[in-house]
Amino acid sequence: MSSDKTAIRNAATVIVLRDRFDDPSILMGQRGAKAAFMPNKFVFPGGAVDSADAGIALSSPLPDLCVERLTQQSEPDLHNALAAAAIRELWEETGLILGQPGPWSDPIPPDWQSFAEKGYRPSAEALQFVFRAVTPPGRPRRFDARFFLVDAGAIQGDLDDFTHASDELSHLQWVKISQAREFDLPFITEVVLAEIAARTADPNPPETVPFFLNNDEASLFLQLRGYPMPHAD
Repeated sequence: MSSDKTAIRNAATVIVLRDRFDDPSILMGQRGAKAAFMPNKFVFPGGAVDSADAGIALSSPLPDLCVERLTQQSEPDLHNALAAAAIRELWEETGLILGQPGPWSDPIPPDWQSFAEKGYRPSAEALQFVFRAVTPPGRPRRFDARFFLVDAGAIQGDLDDFTHASDELSHLQWVKISQAREFDLPFITEVVLAEIAARTADPNPPETVPFFLNNDEASLFLQLRGYPMPHAD
């Protein structure tokens, strides 16, 4: 890992959407006051990709459309690591499992041992790539973050059981989308929330994925497109 704390690291963030057709809410937690990145802010679960994530065998892969869009303006073959990181971070920070029952045949990396002990293998089929953002220059940490939306129905177990969560996020709670802006949110989280709020009634993948690219030259708001989705007969 690079010792340069300002180097841009790949990261994955998970937006768990509950009761999307009735009174939708999303899972959020508060970062610590001493955190170097976004202290005290309410955020979605997520974090940087670890080196071991690339080699994790998923029980079910990401949907093809997500893979297509993740590979645009990005490193090739990064999609498996991003999906694995999303599932791992969700488990570490909330104690919620996105996976399917099954044993691990490969050696289990240390960061995945507690997940595997629950009797599950990570599954990415329910993840939907919906947003990408690069942290602006000048911040103490910079990430190239991919945001994944997942319906809470894909989570295994009790959605209100956070007993296995780490202490990285406090005040874990289901926040109604209509009330989320009352919390202390990072700017990019507000932008992503607006995208999600507009899509709660539509479970299909978005036609395009917004990409908020910040570099030394400019801030650009791009759109990532995939191949056309087939229409149902």
